[in-house]
Amino acid sequence: MAEQFPTVSSRSAVETPVVRPRRLRTSEPMRRLVRETSVEPRQLVLPVFVNETLSEPKPIASMPGVVQHTFASLLDAAREAADLGLGGIMLFGVPAEKDATGSGSLDPDGVLNRAVREVREAVGDRLTVMADLCLDEFTDHGHCGVLTADGTVDNDATLEIYAAMAVAQAEAGAHVVAPSGMMDGQVAVIRDALDDAGFTDVVILAYSAKYASAFYGPFRDAVDSSLDGDRRTYQQDPANALEGIREALLDVDEGADMVMVKPAMGYLDVLRQVKDAVDVPVAAYNVSGEYAMVEAAAANGWINREAAILESLISIRRAGADVVLTYWAAEAARLLRG
Repeated sequence: MAEQFPTVSSRSAVETPVVRPRRLRTSEPMRRLVRETSVEPRQLVLPVFVNETLSEPKPIASMPGVVQHTFASLLDAAREAADLGLGGIMLFGVPAEKDATGSGSLDPDGVLNRAVREVREAVGDRLTVMADLCLDEFTDHGHCGVLTADGTVDNDATLEIYAAMAVAQAEAGAHVVAPSGMMDGQVAVIRDALDDAGFTDVVILAYSAKYASAFYGPFRDAVDSSLDGDRRTYQQDPANALEGIREALLDVDEGADMVMVKPAMGYLDVLRQVKDAVDVPVAAYNVSGEYAMVEAAAANGWINREAAILESLISIRRAGADVVLTYWAAEAARLLRG
């Protein structure tokens, strides 16, 4: 006689377990246990501005809490960033004088190269020292390159200056040079110049998907921009995502060690697609306008400021950023420490 097995009711045989995702949200330790994305100080880079004409730090009205530094206060900020375990510091210079070719960008004693040298001497290798590689802060017309007679940006003439800038920044001690001008072929020219000068270990962080965004307004205050007009002939159209992917792939092919998406918050879809497309680390710049909006809303009591800061950063990380440039970097590091 065949062995008899217990029968199971038809209802219990087809009944599925009750799924309750809220079980994993019942306490902070449980939420922390299953959290998918994190923000750590090592992933954050602090952008800073140094103005060679100042005797004391100057607040930037459109960016509450951010200043144009003196050289002395810049070094204090760099040392604090290193002590907090930040991943890096990105240096922008505000020169006393500008001209049509941005010649101050090449001066070994100019504001940016001096800043790089002094910060590197102050922090050594405890902090990654990055230098913005662009002419917009140094030109009297405010564009990211030199101009032709008819007022358009001369791509190839600009590349020659970018190559010299990269070498000057490397000689000053930059670990990373960050070409942000969106000139065609800039990464290849800079890589060749660095290698020819013996700086084979200097990293290139390419602003690959940099959009002609309305969210840069406060930044132009921060660098005392001379721009009259816009940069739409070389920065990308905000409507285009595939173009950003193509630019990132081109930069990687030319030798970029890292690529960047800028801005961050309004371009999280592009950030995700770039991350999926390339095999190098991806950075995102949490830009001045994004910073200013949160600060303004918090000042009016409309949002919880600290929660909004951390949520903003986690969203950028969740979208795929390995590195986040943010004016909140030092504060976020302190918040993350608890």
